[in-house]
Amino acid sequence: LLIIEGLAIILLAVLVVGLLRSHAEILRALHQLGAGVGDHQENAADRFARPRPRLVANGAQDFVGTTLGGSTVHIGVSGTEHRTLLAFLSTGCASCLTLWEGMRREDPLEGLENTRLVLVAKDRESESQSRLEQLAPAGHTLVRTTEAWGEYGVPVTPYFVLVDGVTGAVIGEGSASSWGQVRSLIGQAV
Repeated sequence: LLIIEGLAIILLAVLVVGLLRSHAEILRALHQLGAGVGDHQENAADRFARPRPRLVANGAQDFVGTTLGGSTVHIGVSGTEHRTLLAFLSTGCASCLTLWEGMRREDPLEGLENTRLVLVAKDRESESQSRLEQLAPAGHTLVRTTEAWGEYGVPVTPYFVLVDGVTGAVIGEGSASSWGQVRSLIGQAV
């Protein structure tokens, strides 16, 4: 009986050591991804003013996508004389719905000179074509490209990236739930 209890204790000790090792590996992987002990909450203006690392090297990058009609379109964000606000929106999030509908009632860039708006949705595999057709306001550029979401490291929706066309630099980015918040964040970044 003592031998069986001893073996059971040894087996439990091996299991505990294995669990501790896997837990340490998970924590190490999370740390490499940027999660860590002592993280603190930032306000939206701080997140917008300090760009995060992304796959796009050296600032912003032009990209290619498709229109709602299926035509290929090139979106140039660097080497221009204006700023470009990339609005990464989805048809499936409630905050995005507020922003889609807000574009029908107000000018999203009211009071912001020399800035153009480009709405960026994911490809057909990820977004509903019919829903985009219902939500997309006339008079605004809408491009479908899942690749741009990855290149710009979009972590959540809605998400906004402000690019200075002259320098090609990302001068602000972050999330907001209303066009008023977006305009305020742009004003702070500019």
